[in-house]
Amino acid sequence: MRAQFVLSEIGVGLRRNLTMTFAVIVSVALSLALFGGALLMQEQVKTMKDYWYDKVNVSIFLCNKTDASTSPKCSKGAVTTQQREQIQADLKKMDIVENVIHEKAEEAFAHYKEQYGDTAIASVITPDQMQESLRVKLKDPEKYKVVATAFAGRDGVESVQDQRSILETLFNMMRSVNYAAVALMLLMLVIALMLIINTVRVSAFSRRRETGIMRLVGASSFYIQMPFIMEAAFSGLIGGAFACVLLVAGRYFLVDHGLNLAEQMPLVNFIGWDVVLAQLPLVIVIGLLMPSVAAFIALRKYLKV
Repeated sequence: MRAQFVLSEIGVGLRRNLTMTFAVIVSVALSLALFGGALLMQEQVKTMKDYWYDKVNVSIFLCNKTDASTSPKCSKGAVTTQQREQIQADLKKMDIVENVIHEKAEEAFAHYKEQYGDTAIASVITPDQMQESLRVKLKDPEKYKVVATAFAGRDGVESVQDQRSILETLFNMMRSVNYAAVALMLLMLVIALMLIINTVRVSAFSRRRETGIMRLVGASSFYIQMPFIMEAAFSGLIGGAFACVLLVAGRYFLVDHGLNLAEQMPLVNFIGWDVVLAQLPLVIVIGLLMPSVAAFIALRKYLKV
């Protein structure tokens, strides 16, 4: 097969269907950008989970004098020193517990004043109204229910709370955004495939005389189909390259500059450039293969050779 002939045929096909080729490039770029964005969103959720789940604690709030009159779980009165020490001892015996920190009511009050000192309610809160607690660091944060089952309802315990629940709302929202991006990506992918197939059909129809002559002189089916497949692959490659540009620009302007989310949201552990760059080869490969396969399937049906 002469490469010069194939390249010339590719140029002819692209010039004849310039508008449709542009539409294919745009649709492929958008669908692959959404595909890459969905992959990056999944990595972001995973990174944040690994980062925050390693830092959150299980908090066992102990009864104080105020709880004794307001909470049914503290009907037996405030926690005693013996009860607290027994709870601490039982926690340290558990294999899933890494360490236990006792936060006194005075310490809880000081932390509350640091966080909410400017609010109206902070001015009427007193140290004796704050609950002392045990901050439990687990080796495996997923084993929260083991601690909750063992200590909820014990004398002196008002409640057992898993700080992961605070983060679940954020993670669920991010997963919902990711699902929406995947759905939109699939829609754009279908549109791109339809455009590719239609472009190949138009190109094959416009060159039916040339392909007929090539068949008469004994050209193989693969030889005749190759220029059409290469046209689709070339369009997909350009679309994939644009998708990579969109992904890199999105990371650059959203996180590092422009909106500068990395500085405005210091508590969020954003994925690094290594994760973004690792997805680009996959986007390029899909951008190259997807139109090629679609063109090959279309040619088997519409190009009679």
